Amino acid sequence: MKLFAGVDGGQSSTVALVADENKQILGRGVAGPCDHIGQAADSPRFARALEGAVAAALRDAKVEPDSRFEAVVAGISGYEGTIHGLKPKLNARRVTYVHDGRIAHAGAFDLGDGIVVIAGTGSVAFARDSKGEDVMVGGWGFLFGDEGSGFAIARDALASAMRSQDAGRSSELGDDARRHFELPSLRAIARAFYLGSIDRKSLASFAGLVLGSAKEGEPDAGDVAVRAARALAELAVTCAGRLGVAGGIDVALCGGTFNSDWFRALTTEQIVLALPAARIVGAYTDPAGGALLLAYKEGAGV
Repeated sequence: MKLFAGVDGGQSSTVALVADENKQILGRGVAGPCDHIGQAADSPRFARALEGAVAAALRDAKVEPDSRFEAVVAGISGYEGTIHGLKPKLNARRVTYVHDGRIAHAGAFDLGDGIVVIAGTGSVAFARDSKGEDVMVGGWGFLFGDEGSGFAIARDALASAMRSQDAGRSSELGDDARRHFELPSLRAIARAFYLGSIDRKSLASFAGLVLGSAKEGEPDAGDVAVRAARALAELAVTCAGRLGVAGGIDVALCGGTFNSDWFRALTTEQIVLALPAARIVGAYTDPAGGALLLAYKEGAGV
């Protein structure tokens, strides 16, 4: 039996799928985040996440842990062609690393063309046209970009609450934040983030509560959500412009922030307003599945 693996390495978790040559998925494994932000040059975080997710998928598949893969494709958050930290030890004839936008796109469109807008802990848009031309927009990380992401929504909501406090006004967002992070004040929340006791994943987890409040009509949360949806729509618009798309194009939404059906609908509305000819479509499969599709493609050349 020939084995293939697809890995989705994100800022919050790493997911691996193991499948056979007949494209039958045999096992799924999950491990911790694999991004390198804030990690030392010799950090094992990246390697442990990929090795751990693949090992867990092999266990789930009930195949030998030292089984050899024909091909493994791993999509990595922020990947720019260089592995930071220790290199994973994966028993495979071919291992290929790509940006996580590439695997999300492959999964969304079954290796076809279109625009995928990704909003998880971070955000990015990846597009490909019928000629095979690729465009990536956004993905600049939490300091320089990630607009519309879970982190950005949480950060902007906290900033709104902090401005209200400075002005001497009460804030529902501030009350929600203190309860969510179990800290006595907004200054304590800010200090905890700067000191690292609240990490990016934990801060981004506040986005779900913000979007829930927005759905219920809380005005400050609603303003944050609308700005986020518009920012994600702008990523799609920029992709379409870069590709020179004059007519309709398929757009898929991917990532944990869209687990909020309300926010998914809001973002869809903003994309259609900005790109009237766009067709909002459901993803064919998830990013880990997209990585697996690319692994089969890679394996064909082994």
